[in-house]
Amino acid sequence: MLRKGNVENDVYEVARSFALRVVRMYKFLVNEKKEFVMSKQVLRSGTSIGANVFEGKNAQSRADFTSKMNIALKEATETGYWLDLLHEVECLDDSLFDSMNDDCNKLIAILTKIVKATKQ
Repeated sequence: MLRKGNVENDVYEVARSFALRVVRMYKFLVNEKKEFVMSKQVLRSGTSIGANVFEGKNAQSRADFTSKMNIALKEATETGYWLDLLHEVECLDDSLFDSMNDDCNKLIAILTKIVKATKQ
């Protein structure tokens, strides 16, 4: 389903870059902030986005592709929730939160477009 140069291929790269940032943020939260519970949750959901997009590359059908993109969208939304909580309890400063949240919202926007387009 993924073709070079289209939005589905782009979302994989964006999701992968975001996942790498999430992993680095997780390490910071564990090592510097000694935060182990919410950081693990954001690690799981934040890296799951890219995993589902990647699985969608080999989808068996349009419905399967749409399902994988829908799951990725749900994971991105969940990641936004954990980022918000981590910010509220002051584990993430404003700068890091704003940067991560902006990237998460970009992923949500891209995935929303993909899901809407493939449902039509």
